[in-house]
Amino acid sequence: MSLYALARPLLFSLDPETAHRVTLQLAGFLPYAAVPPCPVRALGRQFPNPVGLAAGLDKNAEYIDALAKLGFGFIEVGTVTPRPQAGNPRPRLFRLPQAQALINRFGFNNVGLEAFVRNVARSRYRGILGINIGRNADTPPERAADDYESCLDKVYSHASYVAVNISSPNTRGLRDLQQKDQVENLLARLSTRRERLAERHGKHVPLVLKVAPDLVPEQVSGIANAVRRHGIEGVIATNTSVSREGVEGLPHANEAGGLSGKPLRERATRVLKLLESELRDEATLIGAGGISTQSDAREKVAAGASLVQLYTGLIYRGPGLVAECVSAFRAK
Repeated sequence: MSLYALARPLLFSLDPETAHRVTLQLAGFLPYAAVPPCPVRALGRQFPNPVGLAAGLDKNAEYIDALAKLGFGFIEVGTVTPRPQAGNPRPRLFRLPQAQALINRFGFNNVGLEAFVRNVARSRYRGILGINIGRNADTPPERAADDYESCLDKVYSHASYVAVNISSPNTRGLRDLQQKDQVENLLARLSTRRERLAERHGKHVPLVLKVAPDLVPEQVSGIANAVRRHGIEGVIATNTSVSREGVEGLPHANEAGGLSGKPLRERATRVLKLLESELRDEATLIGAGGISTQSDAREKVAAGASLVQLYTGLIYRGPGLVAECVSAFRAK
C-alpha cells in the first residue's frame, strides 16, 4: 500500500479545502518520484514526459518546487488575476467519493499578479511551467481582455507557456468569452500583444486556450477557427463541467460549481475529439478531465492529445498516478 493510500483517510477526515492546503505543505517533504523518462516535443518545447499538473492545485505558485518532486513533465499554476481576490465564500470545495469526483466554486481566489510573480521568481524549478491567467470577478465583461493583457504582460518572461482560462464556471460571465465574436476579439488582442512581448523579451511564449466540456459542436468549431486564425499554439480540453451527469442523487451533487473527476471523462474526451477533428496538427491538444487510470490517459492520447493533465485523479489516487499515466504514452 502506498504512503498516500495510508494518509488519505486522515486527509479525507479534514475539510476538503484544509486537506488541500495540508497536502501541498506535506509535498515538500516527499522524496523525488522515480518516473521513467518519456520525452515528447510539443508547443515548441521538449517535455521530459507528457503528464502535467493542471491549474488550480497551486493557485498562487507557492508550491512549485514541492510539486516538482512528484515527477510531472510540466506544471501549470494559477489561475491568477490582475488584482488579488478572495473568491467565493467557504465552503466552496466538496468531495463526492462515491463517484471519485469534486465540485468546486473557488472563484479564482488568488494573491494577485504582483505576489504571484514574486512566488514564481523564488522557485528553483527550471522545468516546463505553464501560467494560467484569468479576469477579476468585478471586471466588467467588456473590459475582460484588458485583464488578460495585464496578466500576459506580467507573467510572460516567467512562463514556458501561458494558458488563457475562459472556461471556469465560477466567475460570472467568463464562459461568454467562448462565444464566437468574443473569443475572436480576445485571441486577436492577445496574439498582437504577444508579438510585442516576444520582441521585448527576445523569446516566443506559446499561448494555450482552456475550454469547457459543455460546448456544443458549433461552439467548438468557432473556437477552433479563432485558434487557427490567431496562431494560438494549444488548447486544453477541458475545464470543469456544470453538468451533474453521473453524480445525480449523491451528497453535494447539487452544490453550485464545476464538477471534476471521473464523471467528467466522457464529456471532456468528446470535446477533445471535436477539437482534433477541427485542428488536426495545427495546435497541440492537452487532454484533461476525468483521468484517474492509465487507460483514461490512453483514451486521451487516442482522441488526439499530445499531453495530459491531472488534478482530481491525484486527490483520489495519489502521486503514483503520474508514473502510471506516463506508462500509457510509453506503450504507444
